[in-house]
Amino acid sequence: MASLTYELTLAGLAVGSAAALTGIGLVVTYRATGVLNLAHGAVAMVCAYVLRQLVVGWGWPLPLGALVTLLLIAPGIGLALDRGVFRPLALRGSNPAQTLVATIGVFVLLVGGAVLLWGPGARDDAPVLLGDDPWAQLAAVIALACLVGAVTRWTRFGRELRAVVDNRPLAVLAGIDADRVAAAGWAFGSFTAGLTGVLLAPYVRLDPYGMPLLVVEVIAVAVIARMRSLPIAVGAALAIGVAQAQLTRLHPEGWAGPLLQAVGANLFVVALLVAALVLPGVGGKGRDALPPPTRATRVPTALWLVVGVLLLLPLGLAGSDLHTAVQVPALAVILLSLVVVAGRGGQIALGQAAYAGLGALFTALLAAAGVPTLPALGLAVPMVAATGLVTGRPAIRRHGLALALATLAVGVAVSRFVLTQPYATAGVALGRPAGFSDDRAYYALELVVLAGCLALVAALRRGRTGRALAALRDHEPGAEAAGVPVPRLKLLAFVLGAALAALGGGLLGMGLRAFDPEQYDPVRGLLWFAAVLVLGADSLLTPLAAAALLTTLDAGPQAGTAAALIGLLATLTGRIPPLTNLLPPSGRTTTTTTGGEAGAAATRGAATAEAGGVPSHAPPAEAGPAEGRLHAHGPPAADGAKPLTGRPAPLSTTRTGGAGGNPSPAEGRTHPHGPPPAVGARPPTAGPAPGTGPAPPRTGLYAHDLTLTYPGGVTALSHVTLGLAPARVTALVGPNGAGKSTLFDCLAGTLRPRRGQGRITLDGADITSRPAHARTRLGIARTFQQLAVFPSLTVEENVRLGEEQGGGRGDPAAVERSLRLLGLAGPVRHRAAADLPTGTLRRVELARALAGRPHTLLLDEPAAGLDAAETAALARILAALAADGLTVLVVEHDPDLVAGIAHTVHTMEGGRILS
Repeated sequence: MASLTYELTLAGLAVGSAAALTGIGLVVTYRATGVLNLAHGAVAMVCAYVLRQLVVGWGWPLPLGALVTLLLIAPGIGLALDRGVFRPLALRGSNPAQTLVATIGVFVLLVGGAVLLWGPGARDDAPVLLGDDPWAQLAAVIALACLVGAVTRWTRFGRELRAVVDNRPLAVLAGIDADRVAAAGWAFGSFTAGLTGVLLAPYVRLDPYGMPLLVVEVIAVAVIARMRSLPIAVGAALAIGVAQAQLTRLHPEGWAGPLLQAVGANLFVVALLVAALVLPGVGGKGRDALPPPTRATRVPTALWLVVGVLLLLPLGLAGSDLHTAVQVPALAVILLSLVVVAGRGGQIALGQAAYAGLGALFTALLAAAGVPTLPALGLAVPMVAATGLVTGRPAIRRHGLALALATLAVGVAVSRFVLTQPYATAGVALGRPAGFSDDRAYYALELVVLAGCLALVAALRRGRTGRALAALRDHEPGAEAAGVPVPRLKLLAFVLGAALAALGGGLLGMGLRAFDPEQYDPVRGLLWFAAVLVLGADSLLTPLAAAALLTTLDAGPQAGTAAALIGLLATLTGRIPPLTNLLPPSGRTTTTTTGGEAGAAATRGAATAEAGGVPSHAPPAEAGPAEGRLHAHGPPAADGAKPLTGRPAPLSTTRTGGAGGNPSPAEGRTHPHGPPPAVGARPPTAGPAPGTGPAPPRTGLYAHDLTLTYPGGVTALSHVTLGLAPARVTALVGPNGAGKSTLFDCLAGTLRPRRGQGRITLDGADITSRPAHARTRLGIARTFQQLAVFPSLTVEENVRLGEEQGGGRGDPAAVERSLRLLGLAGPVRHRAAADLPTGTLRRVELARALAGRPHTLLLDEPAAGLDAAETAALARILAALAADGLTVLVVEHDPDLVAGIAHTVHTMEGGRILS
């Protein structure tokens, strides 16, 4: 028994040593470049093939072949990736999601290139570099880790590396060549990948698909180390390797036996799943969603007709065997799921192949149980959708790299523990529905299903949910502030994506008349994702084109052509636009407003106001209806809007969504306390500091004794109490770092204090635990210091989203009122928000907030980026809104704006309100 334990421990150390090398390379690359290199396994595979070619194919001595492979080829691949792929992305300021897509492209390109050069078959004659002694491998790993640690801690290069990691722009300003540091990181990371590949190759199947995926699985050790700590990465790799080896001793009887054996053989997959779904996410929350399309495109009707004819051609011109053709519509349905999740929702979903495989497997199992094939497929789709609900729930709060790892981990786990296991798939057969056994009949059925799915997704994209998904993709915090329930919407996208993938997977299996796990391999999932991204993820034409391209190239004489082509295009992401951008632009974006036009419009607006007899700094008129008053003193119709006529309903209403009237204060609205001061007049003297006088009345929005401390011990707020008086403008001023934005975010719901560290109330009700979107629906709207508009939506769609998701739902007229109030009712309403000038975008953001008919408006530096005329127009609007009963909080550095509109001014410093 002791001998067996020792032997298994040695075997585990050998596997763990290779995993530790992967962890070291990934951590160093990430620390030097900020890139999580998913192509690490593909580099390892290529280097293993190169060594085999040199030693076995060409007869080189093993030492010479190893030196050339590890010291020339592997670092050379890293340097080529740095110069050809990732440095251009860094210079263009690409976000982490684009960089991740590039690593997937490199993965797919190297896999496809390996298949083209060496064929798809497995090799079992890879040379052994360090012999069978695991202690030699372990010693090499520990020596390498110590060397890296010593270089990082005690050398100039190590200091430069730490500086680049901490703050790359500041390091560059200090004279550090960040590009040289990044190049060294890529070269070293590729060296460790090559060493991993040549060490693993003799003990695993050396094939273009298996080894890259095997190395991807051990990314778990780097995630456990939080992509920073080399000792933790090495220790985790060795521990998991030894535990995996020891589990092979267990052979329980019954149903648990095969499952335990699967876990024992894939413990790194379990570790990846746990690390991706349970541990804190890698990469944080930032610009990590997939970027929106650079411009809206329109698929011409004639092109749709051509596509339809091409899809119908196999029915009339092909022979009786449509083996290749029947795969196209099924694959298009699978890829359509990525249009929903990745294209419209902007989420990085790398596990769609798993849902497609489950769709085929569940269909086969239900058919084997006696359910007719078509109803079996109909039952399998909601079953997989439920699976998507279960697996998506822990992933939806992840962002960027963490979300990519979570979805990849789910896909790999499903493949390893379900799709490739005999206990789940033994004896499973899949046939075609009765009456559709002929290829032509079945192909026609697929076309009908594909057309229905396209119509469903088209309706989704045009509707309210589609706008919310686009907002989520464009700017997640802005979408949440507009009232979009972000977690629920993400979950909806993942569930719908899982259902579509399951439908396509079932159709694909029935078309092939077999359940083939290789059709749903995780590597194929990466290929599908890359194909959709390079062709244009938010276009309905993309799944059709990608399915036809992938199926046609895979059916050709050269295997790997599709992967090589798609991978090459994906590596160029950020430098070449998606191919669907070759289509004509949508009519709504054919004209854009330039900065000069916007400035001229603002000047004309100011001149119009002056010509109309209203001085630019005059207070709002007291006579006349509220809406007329707002329009008269807001920005004129500089964008082509017609002047207001009649008496539209007042903009502000009850927070419960009432339709105007004169609600009582108990319903959430108070009458104006009097006209606001004239613009330029001195605001009233502030009263006692909050918390030092009598308790404020229990109405409106209040912060009570807020304390907020960030990780690391920095106290941003210290016992802050603040009340916003109804129908008045409250301003918050102070130096940078005073805590203004933190207090603002606490009121808006972006930040929430811990229990016992203060509370937020609205009309006396505690809303401290309410998220931002829930507060928006209660009538608390906000804008952002950094613009939070949705560039892929038109101006009108941006504003409509505020009405649909905010507290004013059910009042479409609010959209028109907001557009007119902010001078956006002209031709500009049909233009995409991308590339519009800052002044116009500020108005769009404010119009979206007002479209939800809020009772409280929180503005974070609303004058940032505005010129004098635009700032004056903004001041008139805010003063008029307060006069109409709106509660306004302004965080602003412009003293003239604050002095002109604020009834009460509070000064903050050091996390406290001083006055």
